[in-house]
Amino acid sequence: MADLQVANTILAQLGGKRFIAMTGARDFIGGDNYLMFSLPAGFAKDGINKIRITLDWTDTYIFEALKVFPGPELKFDTIQKLDYVYADDLEDIFTSLTGLDTHL
Repeated sequence: MADLQVANTILAQLGGKRFIAMTGARDFIGGDNYLMFSLPAGFAKDGINKIRITLDWTDTYIFEALKVFPGPELKFDTIQKLDYVYADDLEDIFTSLTGLDTHL
């Protein structure tokens, strides 16, 4: 069973329940060192519908904005991948990549 401490910390750094309410984020999947979730189709700019944030060995994050295509085969485009992201920058990066505000 995965330790969800890192995933829960990432969600809290994004804004927790406020973030979920503002962005429509859903289908959360957490692992030992990452959090991945979906965004409503057609909601974010550039067709982004999935976000993956991974804690790396430098104690910073890898932020990936993905466009996942429906169908029997897994097909996706990486819209943007940023390395060495600090926790304090997660909300701003999310907003700049998706066009979605994380708070009022």
